[in-house]
Amino acid sequence: MYWYITLFILYFGAMFGIACYYFYKIKTYEDYMISSWSTGFWKITGTIISTNAGAAVFIGWVGLGFTVGLSGYVKFAMVAYIFSLILVIFFAKPLRRQKLFTLADLFTARFGGRAGIIPSILSAIIYSVPTLGLQLIGMSTVFNITSGWDQSTGLIVGTILILIFSILGGLPATIITDAMQSILILIGLIVLAITVVMHVGGFSELFANTSWEFLSPISADGVTDTLLYALSVGPFYLVWQSTWQRIFAAKDEETALKAGVIGHIIVMVISFLPFLIGVSARQFVDLNMQQDLVFSYVTNELLPTPIAAIVFVALLAALMTGATSFNLQGASNLTRDLYQVLINPKASNKKLLLISRISVAIMTLLGLVVAFFITNINDAYRWALMVNGVMLVFPFLAIMFWSRVTKKGVLISMVGSLIIVIIYPYLGLPFDQALVGYSLSLILVVGVSLLTKHDKSEIPKAAYKYKLEDYK
Repeated sequence: MYWYITLFILYFGAMFGIACYYFYKIKTYEDYMISSWSTGFWKITGTIISTNAGAAVFIGWVGLGFTVGLSGYVKFAMVAYIFSLILVIFFAKPLRRQKLFTLADLFTARFGGRAGIIPSILSAIIYSVPTLGLQLIGMSTVFNITSGWDQSTGLIVGTILILIFSILGGLPATIITDAMQSILILIGLIVLAITVVMHVGGFSELFANTSWEFLSPISADGVTDTLLYALSVGPFYLVWQSTWQRIFAAKDEETALKAGVIGHIIVMVISFLPFLIGVSARQFVDLNMQQDLVFSYVTNELLPTPIAAIVFVALLAALMTGATSFNLQGASNLTRDLYQVLINPKASNKKLLLISRISVAIMTLLGLVVAFFITNINDAYRWALMVNGVMLVFPFLAIMFWSRVTKKGVLISMVGSLIIVIIYPYLGLPFDQALVGYSLSLILVVGVSLLTKHDKSEIPKAAYKYKLEDYK
């Protein structure tokens, strides 16, 4: 326990030291939320790695490998990073060119007025809050394994730590700590993967003693099930605001593109390791163990205490920076798209900075409340991804490429697809929930746009070819 306590104190001490440094350095809302669009290649690359390696990777994906095998990598991880690479390769430059803060800014720039409010609320409440809750659950699990704290104590302590760090340091502190912690995360995953595989006798013994069901890239339910599962997860990453935030924070378009590509290729490779760890754990872990506990059990049982402490610090690093990314993402929505648009359009930069910090506190506390109700990390995360993807992907693509799309078409598409994806499980119909949601979203955004006209606040230009100032 002393190893754990010592390393945890050193880690959090360093984190808060960096946060305090940026607290005095941050002067504007732009500094706090988007790092003044000035972040370099290595920092962007590092923050992409750290943000993508949160509770879902360390805890959820080890558990998924344990329960379904390597097909989980194809259905969940690989497809996520393929779509992330599509976003970066095709949209990083045009998005960075806009110099925006949030996804909702794109809607407001195109349609004017309050068009960004709906996607802003949906992004903050349906995605940022539950995924922040997942990070808190991950932190409480680490505290339980290493210190014996119950879940409630761990959740409250994690909330306090995240609040202090993110309120003080904002995105600049998150990005710099992400860049440093990415190395720790890579080392932790590699060490644990090697240890677990060696424990079961190496790859030859692992393959010999594991049924094909858990080694196959296609799930036991067949290709269709694998593709439908991937559909419920992958498209969301085209509108994942954490990646957008990194694109906006980059110092120029080339940095946004290159760092985004390198960062996501790295996480695509290392994200295979949690599934490998989970499959290997089936050789010596009770198969009835709850899947979200497998990672912590394996780490605690197989690694010497000093090494296990480093791995747990790597996990805490991923969870902390993931949590700060998500609460800053949600806070940006509340500040930019709700407060500035609805309440105080003429707010000063100093006022926006204050509201941003208050919004961070609100998002973090909401995440704490939700954390008490989450029972399965993978299921909660998949639901958040599916709902946001269904609502936002086709409206986003229409804004980028189709000058004919109208405000009514986009808004009706978002609201209609949200309603259907929520009530669909209760209708008893045989079709896949995500497939129905995406189909309805596409039909509504195209159909309603063709049946309606642009109003005076709209700028009928495809955003892919224009800068933000072209909308003014």
